[in-house]
Amino acid sequence: MDTGRLEQQLRFLVEVDKMKSVYRRTILIDKTRRESDAEHSWHFALMAMLLLEYAPENVSCERVMRMALVHDLVEVYAGDTFAYDEQGYLDKEQREQEAADRLFTLLPADQSAELRMLWEEFDRAETPDAQFAAAIDRLQPFLNNYLTQGHTWALGDVKSEQVYKRMDMIRIGMPEVWPFVDRMIQESIEKGYLQK
Repeated sequence: MDTGRLEQQLRFLVEVDKMKSVYRRTILIDKTRRESDAEHSWHFALMAMLLLEYAPENVSCERVMRMALVHDLVEVYAGDTFAYDEQGYLDKEQREQEAADRLFTLLPADQSAELRMLWEEFDRAETPDAQFAAAIDRLQPFLNNYLTQGHTWALGDVKSEQVYKRMDMIRIGMPEVWPFVDRMIQESIEKGYLQK
């Protein structure tokens, strides 16, 4: 057994345990507290598995679940950027690239390259796997917002046009689900959860 390899893997696993302490703006559906990055990633992976039937043909559930598990790992260093924070997005890419350089190099070279490749593929959202993954990544907090009467939207003074723009990935990555999301956005406007 290569003990050096195992030590690198364990060091990485200990480091990414910090995801449990990176809190997002999204609150839990029961409204008791904010959700952590680790909880979001778990829920994303579970949703990908259960909603695979709405993915385009030939999407790999395994690859999407792997993306779910790695897509926010860099936030242990870069922090979470609220989806509707225009100011935060100005340096988000740089912060996350620097975090990726620091984090993934903790792993053995082969695993470092594999996880980095999955993270970058997810971020670009150009492949069917990544588009489905990105759609799920957006659907998960969207449902929380809808079911908490727009809690996080209200905190960020979010408008419906911003939500439509962000949710457009669902139209691309899960076209059958789009009418359901569109209806929920319209209901959110009608109920006052979301500003027109």
